[in-house]
Amino acid sequence: MSVRPLIAGNWKMNGLRSESITQIEQLVKKSADAGTVGCDILICPPFTLVKELADLAQGSAVSIGAQDCHANVSGAHTGDISAEMLKDAGASYIIVGHSERRTDHHESSDAVKAKAEAVLQAGLVAIVCVGETLEQRENGETLSVVGEQIEKSLPAGASADNTVIAYEPVWAIGTGKTPTPADVAEVHAFIREKLGALTAGAEGVRLLYGGSVKASNADELMALENVDGALVGGASLKVDDFWPIVETGI
Repeated sequence: MSVRPLIAGNWKMNGLRSESITQIEQLVKKSADAGTVGCDILICPPFTLVKELADLAQGSAVSIGAQDCHANVSGAHTGDISAEMLKDAGASYIIVGHSERRTDHHESSDAVKAKAEAVLQAGLVAIVCVGETLEQRENGETLSVVGEQIEKSLPAGASADNTVIAYEPVWAIGTGKTPTPADVAEVHAFIREKLGALTAGAEGVRLLYGGSVKASNADELMALENVDGALVGGASLKVDDFWPIVETGI
């Protein structure tokens, strides 16, 4: 099966209004200048920017998503935001279960699953993140950890149309370190097999690699079997750094 690649940028807690507008305008122009774009391009900015950037990107090859959501549609949850609200603001994807949420906010896989199901209920696409720590990798626990996270985080009703899996080894995020291509290929093959036992149409679910993806290693990573795109952190903050990664999917 031919899977359309997804190159997604996670801006995390970065981006003020003026500079972010410029970034999206440049990205929209580059995608238009490229003509036919053979991959999906996604930027997930902070909540404060979703509405304005979605308006700017409307009708282009660039989609706007969000970095998290609450599991409930509404209610007494001060400081939280629902998937329905993000859809209303123009988001088309929502990241859930990023390692920084799992670690900094102590989110369990059960909580991630609830959020992912809220994303699907809102009619959006959930990007479910999984990945092991350095200690877990050194202890030979990578596949068992990733497998358990998928089992417990995968939303009911997951399909190729509404769910993306992003493998992000925690120890590689923002460190400049990356697993070897063989390591990445092994984990992605395992994820594909695991999904096959959990949901129909697993061969069409896009599997993204994340963890210090940059222009210098994107070609090699994106050429691997079962790697259907990338979830990019720091390199997505500047168009000149992000676009060469996008080009690996075009």
